[in-house]
Amino acid sequence: MFKIKLADARLLKNMISAISTLIDEATFNITSEGMNLKAMDPSRVAMVDFEWPKTVFDEYVCEQPTKICINISELLKLLRRVGKDEYVELSLDEKTGKMQVTLVGKYTRTFIMPTLETAEEEIPTPKLTFNVKAKVTTDGLKGALGEAALVSDHVRFEADSEKLILRAAGDIMGAVIELKKGGDALLDIEVSEPSKATYSLSYLSEIVKAASTTSDIATLEFSTDMPIRLDFQQPREGKLVYYLAPRIEVE
Repeated sequence: MFKIKLADARLLKNMISAISTLIDEATFNITSEGMNLKAMDPSRVAMVDFEWPKTVFDEYVCEQPTKICINISELLKLLRRVGKDEYVELSLDEKTGKMQVTLVGKYTRTFIMPTLETAEEEIPTPKLTFNVKAKVTTDGLKGALGEAALVSDHVRFEADSEKLILRAAGDIMGAVIELKKGGDALLDIEVSEPSKATYSLSYLSEIVKAASTTSDIATLEFSTDMPIRLDFQQPREGKLVYYLAPRIEVE
């Protein structure tokens, strides 16, 4: 048996929205300790690593470990109906294999969702060493990426001990955006070795835009021409981390 309740349904809506930016179908691992998900986007360029311990929920019942695969877009379609002060309950009918989604506010509505065949692939957490670790506001990062997107479809991150620089170069224009340590956007930065790496703006922008609804602070880590790790600080000991492969530039 599996059943959970969240007093703030919008918390679940925002998290599912953040996950949906990369994947259409999600296989959640449900255990007595909580639920988690690791998945890669279809092109295998980006990965999301999500975890909610049972302490996140107002009620949490899991009698035996199980995996549930659902269509993220369909679930999000339901959750977008939730309003302020509404709560949500999710439960699995083991006989039919379907998930029940109940939204409770001024009135109660219950939806029955089919589950999908679970993915067998186990995705390991990337083992990476980073030379740059920067703590930024999600609004600041979102704004900087928006400026870069005005001129290009990719952005280069550069860092030293005092600042984080985003460079974008298009066919017509270029842009340089500086985030200085201790400023409104760059809260802190640690650099063991000056580094630079280039990433897709379409991926980065979508990730940051979606995750900003769940978090005000993000920690980004990267090294020269290596994947970037974006860790969005979550309430209630939750975890939302993305990895994005670099775009290798030919000199």
